[in-house]
Amino acid sequence: MVSPSILVVEDDADAREALVDILEVSGYSVVPAENGKKAIEYLRAAAPPALIILDLLMPDMDGWEFRSQQKKIPNLAEVPVVVVTAFSGAKVDANDVLIKPIDVDRLLDLVKHYVVSEQAL
Repeated sequence: MVSPSILVVEDDADAREALVDILEVSGYSVVPAENGKKAIEYLRAAAPPALIILDLLMPDMDGWEFRSQQKKIPNLAEVPVVVVTAFSGAKVDANDVLIKPIDVDRLLDLVKHYVVSEQAL
């Protein structure tokens, strides 16, 4: 059985690598993207992931624009999104929001929740 894929969209290389490492050690297949533009390009060419973990403040295409674009693509519109951001007042259409620094246990609980939910569909 192939492990569920998770797309991590984060412009900070260290934060992106940390998220990827945490998720891979937990048994997930992870695809990293350095900004929303690269994430959308990947998503247009690949099967939808079980979950998207999305930073908001990024160059080229920020998290808000990414969500706007994601919702316009029929097979991606319903993919759950967990936003990770240092901006505690962020208003964004997402399934959940985690404030940086990230509580790893909470992140893994959310991932498990959404990935299991998506697999049940």
